Amino acid sequence: MPPRPRTRNAKPKIEKAAIELFIAEGIDAATTRQIAERAGVSEGALYRHYKGKDELAEGLFMDIHDTMSKLLIEAALAGNDLKSRVEAIVGAYCTLADENWDACCYHLLFMNRFLKQDIKREDDPVSLAETMITDLMDNGHIPKGDARILAAMSLGVITQTGQNKVYNRLDGPLSRYKQDMVTAIMAILCTRADDLD
Repeated sequence: MPPRPRTRNAKPKIEKAAIELFIAEGIDAATTRQIAERAGVSEGALYRHYKGKDELAEGLFMDIHDTMSKLLIEAALAGNDLKSRVEAIVGAYCTLADENWDACCYHLLFMNRFLKQDIKREDDPVSLAETMITDLMDNGHIPKGDARILAAMSLGVITQTGQNKVYNRLDGPLSRYKQDMVTAIMAILCTRADDLD
């Protein structure tokens, strides 16, 4: 069999094929041969860009994770008040999910695999959310509370809604649920146990 001609722009094709296979088969089950075949490139082309499947899988995840961090920063700066900031953050995530569902789906499916290895950074989405919430409390915009738990619950509204879409419990674009997510996050940020008595 003659060698396959060199493919132009192989890296994006490899990444797209890998994400699709990782979602469908799982990272451990997918092979570099399957990824290369799906991408329409040689296995050697994959190895020109990545040391192997594990580096590819982690790199794809961290690219998406870092993109989400940048979106969070940009969205948080867009609003003037709490509600407009929350709407901007949720809206940015929904837009990303609606425009590139496979990337968001991959991120949601493999958070537990990769985030436990990631060092806590100032620019990861969780740390950014904690910092923003601390700032809101310090400036009297929301009642005092534990920024770590408030960030976890607020981000959980978004990620659990996304997870339910991954598992076909919600249909349509994620943006369909934007206002419900905003309402839930506003309740988390603005309500404390004393308010419920």
